[in-house]
Amino acid sequence: MSKQAESPLKQLREGLSLTQEELSRRCNIPLRTYQRWEAGETIARPTIPQVKALCRELNIPIEKLPDDFGPSAGVVE
Repeated sequence: MSKQAESPLKQLREGLSLTQEELSRRCNIPLRTYQRWEAGETIARPTIPQVKALCRELNIPIEKLPDDFGPSAGVVE
């Protein structure tokens, strides 16, 4: 398995001990859509209400919401 950085969205979610299902439900995001975002299978295009809900549920200001939700491959350290 190639080394990938973990999804920043997953790190935020797990830091609050939330499951994908809990966070997606609280933010009115279909579970499978949320899973695709976190896995990096699709580019996240959340609606404004979803962005607001993510910030509220993750307890972060919008500036701290990651630009890319999925893991990044080829991270240079």
